[in-house]
Amino acid sequence: MAAAQKRAAQPTADVSAWRPRVRGVVEVFHAHFTEYAYPMHVHEAWTLLIVDDGAVRYELDRHEHGTPHDTVSLLPPHVPHNGSPATPDGFRKRVLYLDASVLGEELIGPAVDGPDLRDPLLRQRVGQLHAALARPGDELEAGSRLVLLGERLRDHLRPRNTARPRRRDPVLARRLRDLLDGRLVDGVSLDEAAGLLQAHPAHLVRAFSGAYGIAPHQYLTARRVDRARRLLLDGRPAGEVAVAAGFYDQAHLTRHFRKLVGVTPGRYGLSAP
Repeated sequence: MAAAQKRAAQPTADVSAWRPRVRGVVEVFHAHFTEYAYPMHVHEAWTLLIVDDGAVRYELDRHEHGTPHDTVSLLPPHVPHNGSPATPDGFRKRVLYLDASVLGEELIGPAVDGPDLRDPLLRQRVGQLHAALARPGDELEAGSRLVLLGERLRDHLRPRNTARPRRRDPVLARRLRDLLDGRLVDGVSLDEAAGLLQAHPAHLVRAFSGAYGIAPHQYLTARRVDRARRLLLDGRPAGEVAVAAGFYDQAHLTRHFRKLVGVTPGRYGLSAP
């Protein structure tokens, strides 16, 4: 009994970390800690943090901060900070480490002054980006979500009168659509598309969404699902269709197919007379 109580009293940790194939994201880190406290330390990258359960108390630049459930915390690089649980059961967090291509060093000062951002839409976008980064084959979606997330963070950190106006660009949107149509199976990353079309990634996403009412990754996925439907009705097996339609694997096809069609690819193929 005493041994069991001793084991139960020990701090516990459940972590997962990976480096996605999306430029700008240095690392994704998910963790559940009880009792563990971070000492003062620094990161080379920006730390974008949301807490799903519990709360974290931390010091940044000799000022104490906290992370209530609806907060997004942005800790700048090279500035010492620590962290410890603010609730008895510890905390569960999701973290993105972002490099200078997402946020520049000129924003470090504003981030030190106001690291905790109460913005429901921003928090939703952080969660959506985490979900996309966890799914192989959805790198275009992750890249698109990252550039829009970066824009919203910069809008928070810049003075209000320096926010850049949004402008429509239907010609650029059509060029991106043509590129996506031509790369239906092989796909294209957001950075590659931006280079080929000589446009900033964020402007590329906004131009496309403004022109067609759908994000580039949603358009590409819908086109791939349409191709998969035709191949399934030709009698080809779902595993073969996944590759032929540009999906990462059969599970990737099934997830998007069910979302857009309402049934699995296998059931859809069997419905043909």
